[in-house]
Amino acid sequence: MRGLLLIPLLVLAGAAAGGVSGARAPFACAPGGPATSLPFCRQSLPLRARARDVVARLTRAEKVRLLVNNAAGVPRLGIAGYEWWSEALHGVSDTGPGVRFGGAFPGATAFPQVIGTAASFNASLWELVGKAVSDEARAMYNGGQAGLTFWSPNVNIFRDPRWGRGQETPGEDPAVAGRYAAAYVRGLQQTYGGQRGGHTRLKLAACCKHFTAYDLDNWAGTDRFHFNAVVSRQDLEDTFNVPFRSCVVDGGAASVMCSYNQVNGVPTCADRDFLRGTIRGRWGLAGYIVSDCDSVDVFYSDQHYTRTKEDAVAATLRAGLDLDCGPFLAQYTESAVAQQKVSDADIDAAVTNTVTVQMRLGMYDGDLAAQPFGHLGPQHVCTPAHQELALEAARQSIVLLKNDRVLPLSPAAHRTVTVIGPHSEATVAMIGNYAGKPCKYTTPLQGIGRYAQTVHQAGCTDVACNGNQPIAAAVDAARRGDVTIVVAGLDQKIEAEGLDRSSLLLPGRQAELISSVAKASKGPVILVLMSGGPIDIGFAQNDQRIAGILWAGYPGQAGGQAIADAIFGQHNPGGKLPVTWYPQDYLQKVPMTNMAMRADPAKGYPGRTYRFYTGPTIHPFGYGLSYTSFTHSLAHAPAELTVRLSGHHAVSSSSSLNTTAHQSRTAVRVAHARCEELSIPVHVDVKNTGDRDGAHTVLVYATPPEAAARGHGAPVRQLVAFEKVHVPAGGTARVEMGIDVCNDLSVADRNGVRRIPVGEHSLMIGELTHSVTLGLEQLGV
Repeated sequence: MRGLLLIPLLVLAGAAAGGVSGARAPFACAPGGPATSLPFCRQSLPLRARARDVVARLTRAEKVRLLVNNAAGVPRLGIAGYEWWSEALHGVSDTGPGVRFGGAFPGATAFPQVIGTAASFNASLWELVGKAVSDEARAMYNGGQAGLTFWSPNVNIFRDPRWGRGQETPGEDPAVAGRYAAAYVRGLQQTYGGQRGGHTRLKLAACCKHFTAYDLDNWAGTDRFHFNAVVSRQDLEDTFNVPFRSCVVDGGAASVMCSYNQVNGVPTCADRDFLRGTIRGRWGLAGYIVSDCDSVDVFYSDQHYTRTKEDAVAATLRAGLDLDCGPFLAQYTESAVAQQKVSDADIDAAVTNTVTVQMRLGMYDGDLAAQPFGHLGPQHVCTPAHQELALEAARQSIVLLKNDRVLPLSPAAHRTVTVIGPHSEATVAMIGNYAGKPCKYTTPLQGIGRYAQTVHQAGCTDVACNGNQPIAAAVDAARRGDVTIVVAGLDQKIEAEGLDRSSLLLPGRQAELISSVAKASKGPVILVLMSGGPIDIGFAQNDQRIAGILWAGYPGQAGGQAIADAIFGQHNPGGKLPVTWYPQDYLQKVPMTNMAMRADPAKGYPGRTYRFYTGPTIHPFGYGLSYTSFTHSLAHAPAELTVRLSGHHAVSSSSSLNTTAHQSRTAVRVAHARCEELSIPVHVDVKNTGDRDGAHTVLVYATPPEAAARGHGAPVRQLVAFEKVHVPAGGTARVEMGIDVCNDLSVADRNGVRRIPVGEHSLMIGELTHSVTLGLEQLGV
């Protein structure tokens, strides 16, 4: 988010996130207050009706001051001011002004950065983390030190390996990102008590960001404030918009944030087709749409999309924006009304949407202590259970990339461990960005020290590792240990918001440090990498003296303990890479500004992500080793399935897929199929053939019939289902999954229309391949 200048005139004393630590006064409808008898305080009425009653009682000036994140109060109605901007990407964060640590709330549990948690491929874990964060956030709200509207999660596709914010996302795959979005949102929001009108109550309000095709911050002279993302309808439909749809439709998110960039020449925060048409219309958002911070000012001042400030107000309100993170709408909406560029009805619609969300959060229900979550307080933050969950999440995020039969280490055989590297004593670096103040840290050195005696020498004084560095001292230390562990990687000075990478290599002299230590080490060398984005570590993969490599993401407050537990076998790694790890030369072929997902061989463009890229990799998406081994056997899956249509819909030929005329396959629009009947049950038996208990992720990929794949850019393969299962040594566990034909086996044509190819689809599960033939049955009207 851009640096935000708050308007002093809109901030009432104590209005933003509460005053001193302690019990928070009622936001509105306080017993004995000026509005107690008014309809908007009557909990028996429908929430939307109550919200409309609030709006009907406001002056235009009062409503305008509710269009911005630091919304002013309305004292005459007993309504307090409110700061909408709080963050909870992977723990309660003070990145935004809505959260303040201190007093009874000195910190909050810092879970692994999202890219790491995504590597667990464990949707149950994602929701549990959301629930824990929800408890802590609500407790801090009750204590006057946080809001209830959290602008998380970030569900943008990690399209380009250089993106500085890729660390915030669940990775490159739309299915994984979508499932993560829904799970984390469900955990955060904890909906309950459905009411007439379809509005459920909320514990917190989550926000899916940044809609859409937002994945460039600052690269080669192009920044996010000026970038026009040229995106095909096909790529919007089957890649960029997929996780947002899941976030809203499956997760029930209360909010969506539009992004800084333009898409095909229109700022997303002024795109009526996107905001009113897609988010609120097609997906049925029951909440509010908010701008990224200062986005409205950006498309006026930086992108020069409108001629006047009032035109910018009109463009965004009429497009469907409800809330401006920034002062722009508070400053210029009244003059836009005076110039008849917007109406009071436009303002009323926006404010009604935001007030309805506040109603769903119980903010108009009076005394907090009497509400369902009113008991939550300081004792519910940094609890032992939450900190144990942070440790478990960090363990599950670790991906074993290489193991030459050395790992796990034995404390009995490796009594003295040399610990080297710029991240060997990492603390703040372990939590990535959009983080808060952790309950505590366990560094890698501390974690390893719980298993063995340690000799420590950093080798690089920081991650940049430039100039004169104590590499010689590290080499000497490596000669003294039974084993050497090097903890290296990236940090927020290399990849961050506003900072995209120019290289996939380790920074500075880190590779020199690792190779020099490997050459000198008395015992085996284990390399541990911390990063959000992928790294070209080809030199280490090919170095026989480096016996093991682990990727830990940014593992959160307990990262050091999790790393040590994995190295010494207390935990058997089961993580899988949520992004493709490309070689460095990939960057020469792919400008960040080229948004196309599909390869264009005629132009030497190799495509992006495992779904479309077929070139060499350092490690592929979904890669990850274990200390044990697993085999799969198919217990149940049909060989045929009939796609049933309503009688007035005709079967379309392959020409509707924009394929060449000679192709004779057929396909049917998803909109014309009876999708509720179209699910493929897939039951897989997973056998642990090794001598250690372990967790395994069953990944099910699909490829469409050849005709659909040829000519119009269907993915090379597409992840359609995944489940994590724990299997004891020698044991077998059955995993039951369902593949949604309309969502998972359909193909977006070049017009962005989803169609189900008829014919033989292949499902690939580890070493197995199973064919499912989809046929058509025409039904009578």
